[in-house]
Amino acid sequence: MNPTYEIELTASSFGGDCIGKLPDGKTIFIPFGIAGECVEVEIVDSKKNFARGRIKRVLRESEKRIKARCPHFMECSGCHYQHMPYADQLTLKQEIVTDQLKRIGKIESPQVKTIIGSPLAWNYRNTVQFHLSATGIPGYQRAGANGVVEIRECHLPLQEINSLWPQLELEPDAGIQRVSIRCGSDDELLVGLESSSPQPPEFSVDIPLSVVLLGPEDDLLLSGEDYSLMQVLGRTFRVSAASFFQVNLPQAEAMVKHVLEILKVDNNSEIVDAYCGAGLFSAFLAPKVKSLIGIELAESSCNDFAVNLDEFENVSLYIGAVEEILPELYLKPQAVLLDPPRAGIDPTAMTALLDSAPQQIVYVSCDPATLARDVQKMVAAGYLLESVTPFDLFPQTYHVESIAYLVRELTNGQ
Repeated sequence: MNPTYEIELTASSFGGDCIGKLPDGKTIFIPFGIAGECVEVEIVDSKKNFARGRIKRVLRESEKRIKARCPHFMECSGCHYQHMPYADQLTLKQEIVTDQLKRIGKIESPQVKTIIGSPLAWNYRNTVQFHLSATGIPGYQRAGANGVVEIRECHLPLQEINSLWPQLELEPDAGIQRVSIRCGSDDELLVGLESSSPQPPEFSVDIPLSVVLLGPEDDLLLSGEDYSLMQVLGRTFRVSAASFFQVNLPQAEAMVKHVLEILKVDNNSEIVDAYCGAGLFSAFLAPKVKSLIGIELAESSCNDFAVNLDEFENVSLYIGAVEEILPELYLKPQAVLLDPPRAGIDPTAMTALLDSAPQQIVYVSCDPATLARDVQKMVAAGYLLESVTPFDLFPQTYHVESIAYLVRELTNGQ
């Protein structure tokens, strides 16, 4: 039997955990708590310098604690903050972004703007990925443990997705690891079956929809179309089944508007959109500049980018990793926009970015820790962090997007 302790939760950390101290002074990370609460905790993992625990009982509740909407909360790993009002979730996320910039980025007074909250706190996701249980039932990864929680309900996807997934019937031995469902702006549904086998599985559902087998080597269209249509600020984007696109469209629109507001470019500007994906930002920047270069590694996203920006003759796309492409371009762009994965900017890509010395850098981040790490390098290289604006694209979870705007400080007449 694992030991239990009475723990005072003193702070919140990025990742959805609260922080406390064990009697021996070791730090313990505990999910689903609220700073200021006293909880009875079971130790589930103990390392040399820290431990992880699971709440057995809340001994002293925070006045902020509310009843979670979902019966799977605390069992499923999909949500982290359902026990907090949405306004408090926003406050916490802004505090965490600020803390990461101070603690990791060593920026004494970061200019963090007020977080932009989501118009929808529930049923906002246009794309959801399900794992399958041993019996073929859709679910999510179990919180703090291996295995899949078979779900009866989920309050994050759009209603169209919630109408479909309970109807999915997949044999447990069909070789399907995950099932993704995307709802386009036209309400059309696209199902992606991620498989270790090139052979299509037995699959049935009572409504017409598009289905793509995402196999180990090639994708196979089983029915309908192999892409969705997403509308952002009146512009339609083709997004293939394997391509990434923002899951919260109203917030995607807010982010595009923000980038267009802060980035100072004109028809003489040459800019780079690194990690450009399907072209969300490029499509709105291309009409405003002399030339735009996109860099993207994922093949499906590159194909979508080519379709979505086909009308622009001033746009070029380089296919490959940013750390491989950017050093070979020898560019001196007016501005660089970066939207890297959670791991942040590769060191080789960072060196090439700083060598290119753009006057402006816009950094779209999905991880405030790697954002802080990378911004510290940019500031050390002579950039001024003008602002960081958090955007909540993922209510009820710890995830938060941020857009940092940096300007190169001119010296010696440069």
